[in-house]
Amino acid sequence: MADPALALTELFRPAFDALEPGADPVVRPSDRADYQVNGVLPLAKRLGRNPRDVAQQVLDAVDTGGVCAATEIAGPGFINVTLSADFLAAQVHAQAIDDRLGVRRAASPERVVVDYSAPNTAKEMHVGHLRTTIIGDALVRLLSFAGHTVIRENHVGDWGLQFGMLIEHLVDIGEASAAAELSTGDLTAFYRQAKQSFDADDAFKERARERVVLLQAGDPETRRLWHVLVDQSDAYFQQVYDRLGVLLRPEDTRGESAYNDLLPVVVDDLAAAGLLVADDGAMCVFPPGFTGRDGQPQPLIVKNRNGGFGYAATDLATVRDRVDRLHATWLVYVVGAPQAQHLAMVWKTCEQAGWLAAPARAVHVPFGSVLGEDRKMYRTRSGDSVKLSDLLDEAVEQAAAKIAEANPTIVGDERATVARAIGIGAVKYADLSNDRIKDYVFSFERMLAFEGNTGPYIQYAHARISKILRDAGDDAADLAGVVPSLAEPQERALAKALVGFDAAVHDTIDKLGPHRLCTYLFDLAQTFTSFYEACPVLRAGVPEDVRRSRLALCAVTQRVLAQALQLLGLEAPGRM
Repeated sequence: MADPALALTELFRPAFDALEPGADPVVRPSDRADYQVNGVLPLAKRLGRNPRDVAQQVLDAVDTGGVCAATEIAGPGFINVTLSADFLAAQVHAQAIDDRLGVRRAASPERVVVDYSAPNTAKEMHVGHLRTTIIGDALVRLLSFAGHTVIRENHVGDWGLQFGMLIEHLVDIGEASAAAELSTGDLTAFYRQAKQSFDADDAFKERARERVVLLQAGDPETRRLWHVLVDQSDAYFQQVYDRLGVLLRPEDTRGESAYNDLLPVVVDDLAAAGLLVADDGAMCVFPPGFTGRDGQPQPLIVKNRNGGFGYAATDLATVRDRVDRLHATWLVYVVGAPQAQHLAMVWKTCEQAGWLAAPARAVHVPFGSVLGEDRKMYRTRSGDSVKLSDLLDEAVEQAAAKIAEANPTIVGDERATVARAIGIGAVKYADLSNDRIKDYVFSFERMLAFEGNTGPYIQYAHARISKILRDAGDDAADLAGVVPSLAEPQERALAKALVGFDAAVHDTIDKLGPHRLCTYLFDLAQTFTSFYEACPVLRAGVPEDVRRSRLALCAVTQRVLAQALQLLGLEAPGRM
């Protein structure tokens, strides 16, 4: 089973080829019919002919029997296509017996590195980490499902001048106390205490600076203490990832420290390539096409005037490592929109140096900010960043209250399990359903609603179908052999929505935009609701063959909903 648009493309292609070899029929979904063949107009223009005449010639050459119920030439030369009920039913049946529900694998699988999440060691994960983490996770799932080899990379900030300060604070309070404090996840307090000591105590400040030198020189005891900070922070991060239900694991972490030994090599190779320029004491690259506000060429600082490496050096080393060591051909950076220019300058420098050459390329997946109801950055009442763990606690607590009100029969451990699935899922879906490049307003009331384009609405649709199939008992067994009958308009509409799953998945991957799959899910859930209201499934008096046909449609819809939710990183509860 494939996207009907592909089947129509192959159906019409020979007729287009006969007029101009390689001409594309350009088949698209249509509001006026099921699909529209749009390639006639550009073809007619190239041929210097009347588009409607060309459209008629195409139709005369195509045998649409078995696929199309009707075709018509509309407007200046579009071909409207209505699929036959038998073709749609066969497509749904093929989908039902396919483990992948009709979703094609990528034609040319690649090795993809997805860079996402990226918290900082010894600092809390806050709401600012939400978007990168869940958008990145959804893309990892989608790309993997499509057949790409996906390498998850959590580029943790675990290196830099601040670690001299943090290590000295660890020494002052003792390793046991530090480990106990960090293990509770209260990283913010630990960092603030260290910063207060650094700002208030000159002797502490001097020790911290000396500790940085020892850390960078590889002093064994300093490195051991540094590992205490890193390990405790990583354990905390993993707790958050597990609660959030993302795929990141400790082995996916590759901190900035991993590239430390590559930094001198990066500088030497840039110098050898003639790309490094001294500018006000710093060593820089001036990639073409980038200027500052004053119109002057914009520098990418590789080495600071004090001799230390700029963070651009680490980013350059990261690209080299991902291409050379991991053999990646597609580097996907799920990083906030403000980093767009910096990343573009890094990649242009890598291209100039020959480190990022075809087929390897890098893509930025930018995203907007999470806002409060006041449309300012989402913060606590005191003005602090909202801790991600606190946000998840609140989501689960509110979901549990809603479940208790809506379905009192769900109690105990089951309520806790369902509340977690709904609460966490609501937060994730609310984020993913928005076009990632746009800011959005965070609202528990809106995201936990059981109506509208929300996670709970989609999850409820799945739970509702699960109940139908449970109630059907033996009638829902052995549905694989059932080719559904599409006698009613709502049955046909549901079938058409189901066979759009393949196109929705690939469109989401092509645009790296999870909101596209969310839109498909919402439309499918709404279409199912219309079907269920108009087409009784288990009601007394429904003929057995009709009941089995409608149960088959229910079963495929349930599987598509569950698979799509899984691709977005959400659970699909069987009861709500």
